Order: sequence, then structure tokens, then C-alpha cells
Amino acid sequence: MNTEPAPRWRRLEPDERKEQIYACAARLFGERPYSEVSTSDIAAAAGVARGLINHYFGTKRELYLEIIRRALTVPRLAVEILPDGPLELRADVAIEWFLDMVTSQERMWLAAIAPEGIGRDLEVERILEEADRESADRVLEAVGLSSASEHGPELNALVRAFGGMVKSAGREWLVRGSLTRAQVHLLLAKSLVTLVGEIFPAIQAEPPRGGPPSPRQSGPE
Repeated sequence: MNTEPAPRWRRLEPDERKEQIYACAARLFGERPYSEVSTSDIAAAAGVARGLINHYFGTKRELYLEIIRRALTVPRLAVEILPDGPLELRADVAIEWFLDMVTSQERMWLAAIAPEGIGRDLEVERILEEADRESADRVLEAVGLSSASEHGPELNALVRAFGGMVKSAGREWLVRGSLTRAQVHLLLAKSLVTLVGEIFPAIQAEPPRGGPPSPRQSGPE
């Protein structure tokens, strides 16, 4: 029987090292304001040379923006784990997954939905908008729809509007303590069911933008 102790460390593959740097940076940015985290701090936490951070991510700002993008983008995994079944069940599972994700990275998620210390310039706005649009596409995919469909852009916009409520509800729960997790779950799950089950069909029944009006919209002959 081999009684030798296991090695305390091993050489990480490049992708593993990159993810280690990312995880350490996300933790530090979640614990402190952007201005109080340096690349030296991140390098020390990850046990790497500071130059490796520049190699993988560029500047501190670029690394922070990548963390924001990932924190606010719903991954494809979230769609793949949804069970078959009625809309209510799928919405319930989706919201439970989301709340678990937020709980696991609470500070970073809160920092991501209201990034501070880097300014709200065009690049920041672009990243936030892309994350919102991509996440909305995941929601549409989960219910068998696509933003490339006839009313896709409008459906994507509806999901993004729902996303605004999601962020607000998250702050009420995590920051202000005015809502419990169970209450936020109820609010979001019921709202998602209404959005997909009632509002989507109503929008899809409308004529395409620029098309002829429906009979009920036509004026008197």
C-alpha cells in the first residue's frame, strides 16, 4: 500500500490556470470595490506572476468586464438541465437554478448588475447589453423559440424587460432584505409563466411590423 502523501500542487493546464485566475479575480472584485483590487492582488491570490494575468485577460479593466459578462450571461447548461414537462415545472426549475447561481456568487452578481469604478462608457454598455440579449436568447431557446423568428426581436425585448425585474427583485432580496428567497422565487416563476404562456402568444398573433393591420385594427370602410 502506498503511504506517500499526495503532492500539494500540480502543474495546471493553460485553461485551468486561466479559470483559476478568473475565479480568484471574481472573488476579490466581489469582496472589494474595483479601485481597491490590483492585478498584484489577483496574482497573489491565484499564485501566478502578474504578467500571466495580462497574457490571458489584458488589463485589469478587461478582466473585470469579462467577469461582468460571465456573471450576467445565462449559460447553455441552464437550458440543458430543464426537465420535460409543463411550462410551470420548467419555469420553477429555471428560477431555482438562477437563485442557486446568484446565491453561490452573491457579491459578484450584485457588483455585476451595477458595475462601479470603471465608468459607464460605450464598451461597458455594450457588454451589459450583449449579456442581456444572449441571456434572453437562452430563455427563448428554453421554450422552443428563437430571436430569429418573425417576432423574435420583440420577444427578446420582452425577456430583457423581465430581466430588469429579475435584477430589481434580486436587490430587494440580497441588499435590502425586503423580500425572502421564497417570495422572489414565487414572483419570478409566476411572472415567467405569464410572460411565456400569455404575453408571447399575444405578441405572436400581431401582424409583423410594417405589415398590413389585422381586421380588428382596420378603420371603418
